[in-house]
This record gives sequence, structure tokens and C-alpha cells, in this order.
Amino acid sequence: MSDQTGYLWKDKKHHLWFPLSFTTYYIEDERLMIKEGFLNTTLEETLLYRIVDLTFRQTLAGKLFGTGDIILKTKVDTTPEITLKNIKKPLEVRRLLSQAIEESRHVSNVVGKEFYTGPSHEHMDLNDDGICDFDNTPM
Repeated sequence: MSDQTGYLWKDKKHHLWFPLSFTTYYIEDERLMIKEGFLNTTLEETLLYRIVDLTFRQTLAGKLFGTGDIILKTKVDTTPEITLKNIKKPLEVRRLLSQAIEESRHVSNVVGKEFYTGPSHEHMDLNDDGICDFDNTPM
């Protein structure tokens, strides 16, 4: 799905089947980029490995016109949920995103512990073996 500009994927927010919008989505250098605006432009960047969940949503109109939404849950404080609205071929894009996310995690050597949101460090006991064990103190 890569195009000649070097993007892994690029699309605009559609209205029905027309890409008449000043919102552009693209994947470049292991980042999801969202560019919005005409006179004033905002560029939002999210590292792919920080995306933890993908949801696909499609309305009846979307089914008729071949568009849909992909909702991304991220481990980013500023934007914990990103919606790619009314993109074409959304199931194909969801698969491509899923693969790109896994590749980005592999390249960045990110494993599950980076996303662990368990007890705070004050309830952990660091033994002489360097392995962190959780104590049984209630929180």
C-alpha cells in the first residue's frame, strides 16, 4: 500500500466517497501523522509502537461508499484515543496499521512491560538479585 512519496499509507478524511477535507492521515518513519487545517495547520504525530488497540467502525453509509473509521487507543497522555475518520478501505488500513505497529515494536525493542500500568513503584521491593518483586502491602 506504499506510495511513491515514501509514505507507508496516506489518505484524507472523506465525505461520502469524496476526499474533500483538510484532514490528511499518513504513516511515515514509524509514526502516524494527522495533518489538519487549511489556513492554520496542525500536525499531530504518534509513534506507532505506542498504539495498543485498534477498533474498526463502519456505518451503513460507510458500507455503501467504502469508508469507515479506525479508533486507536494509545499510551499517550495528550491523546489517548485517535480516530481516523471516514477513510477509504478501512479494513485494509486496519490490517496494514496492525502489521506496522508490530514491526515498530519489534524494531524499537518494545515489549509489554513498557505498557504496564500496575502498582506504583512504592509498593515494589527490589531484592539484591536486581529483580523487582511486589510486596503484599495494600494500596
